[in-house]
Amino acid sequence: MDINQILAKCDHTLLGQTATWADIKKICDEGMKYKTASVCIPPSFVKRAKEYVGNNLAICTVIGFPNGYSTTSVKIFETLDAIKNGADEIDMVINVGELKAGNYDYVRKEIYGIKAMCGDKILKVIIEACLLTDEEKKVCCRLVTEAGADYIKTSTGFSTGGATREDVALMVANVGPGVKTKAAGGISGISDAEDFINLGADRLGTSRVVKAVIAAENDKPEDNNGGTY
Repeated sequence: MDINQILAKCDHTLLGQTATWADIKKICDEGMKYKTASVCIPPSFVKRAKEYVGNNLAICTVIGFPNGYSTTSVKIFETLDAIKNGADEIDMVINVGELKAGNYDYVRKEIYGIKAMCGDKILKVIIEACLLTDEEKKVCCRLVTEAGADYIKTSTGFSTGGATREDVALMVANVGPGVKTKAAGGISGISDAEDFINLGADRLGTSRVVKAVIAAENDKPEDNNGGTY
């Protein structure tokens, strides 16, 4: 697979707590240079990032992150604030506890409400698959489809595990028409990314693909010590 095809599916990601504007500016520069699908960054940097990149790069941010247990009204406010600040894409975390309690209507309505606020902006729904059974993952596929979201996403990268090949295959097989899949968390490099794409993932949440490309350009070993992403 051509490396540019892989880069075009990457949400070049930096969500660490210690990220500074200089760090965010750097990944924006990389995202524009390597033509990634977007950069995925903390909400507090969205306005500055959008002003910096203009229309040259999509800005993605996270809502209810990383635990997902904010109230729906708070998540909706976060979404509206992010879009006002220039976000092009929203990655929200579901309330895992409500899902596990069988309160599916709550989860569906929350996704639906946030998608309504997004309008034509892309909404990706993080289900934190590492905390779910296979049956719960299948339920999430149905709820995400019914609520009209654009993507289902495996992981925050901040819990007990990230994307697995098994989870991506399950999600691709169980979402409805028009819903795409994003793999995130623990993608180790280019070959790993290619595997997930071949399984049907349309987006990848990772910084390591760009790092690998830069390392290859500089003829240096890939640095895989940057955390989960």
